Amino acid sequence: METLALEPRAAGVSEASRGRSGQGRLAGKVALITGGARGQGEAEARLFAQHGAHVYICDVLEEEGEKLAAELRGSGLQADFRFLDVTDAEQWSRTVAHIDAGAGRLDVLINNAGINVRHQLTDTTSEEWDRIVAVNTKGQMLGMQACAPLMKRSGNGSIINIGSTAGIMGHPVAAYSASKWAVRGLTKAAAMELASSGIRVNAMHPGVVETPMVDAGSRVFAELRSLTPLGRAAQPSEMASAALFLASDEASFITGIDLAVDGGFSELAAYGEVWKRLNTAL
Repeated sequence: METLALEPRAAGVSEASRGRSGQGRLAGKVALITGGARGQGEAEARLFAQHGAHVYICDVLEEEGEKLAAELRGSGLQADFRFLDVTDAEQWSRTVAHIDAGAGRLDVLINNAGINVRHQLTDTTSEEWDRIVAVNTKGQMLGMQACAPLMKRSGNGSIINIGSTAGIMGHPVAAYSASKWAVRGLTKAAAMELASSGIRVNAMHPGVVETPMVDAGSRVFAELRSLTPLGRAAQPSEMASAALFLASDEASFITGIDLAVDGGFSELAAYGEVWKRLNTAL
């Protein structure tokens, strides 16, 4: 939902060794992660590679993506970078063809790429609306269309669409909220359609996370953190851990769900604030 720049955490020796030994939770699997060059996508790429996956880091941030892939390969892990504008169907086709030619399979897709323009409804231009919906919603649809055939040939798969708490409760930024509510409907439709092929499709909804999308010193960040019942913002690694579960065989009977990874914000914040005020008054 909201985000802050942090230095990436170095992979622990035990984690990296796990990936090299092929004993991780994603051993032998191939994963495509959009928006994978930084923030939550970067954390997912690191963790998935540490758990044995061959990770394809896809982003428009070419320099950062190439650097991350090289770093992971330098640690003995499997990672490649591909430039990908998620709004371009032809680029999706080329990316999947490249993965098919190189790895011969695809097991996990994380539709992580997303943007936001924080304007009120009456201040949002048509161009801004179209761009937000194109990246946040159409990009996920194009990704599933492109990846599903290779996943079917691979035998099964897990698709994780990254939404937001802005898509499961009221939110003041109309375009962003609308795009994330749409992710939920898209996820459920895809989950029904692809279930017979053994492909699971789930949506994960972050709350306030410390990534490059937000200024941690801003008032909005402070307010969101204050209203989060666990009393803090999440780290990107915590989002990656939830995604790892959904991607792994441990979640083999889970599809079509909305998983809020938000410290209780969407379910508890309102009454939690009332409770806090009452106890403070006492």
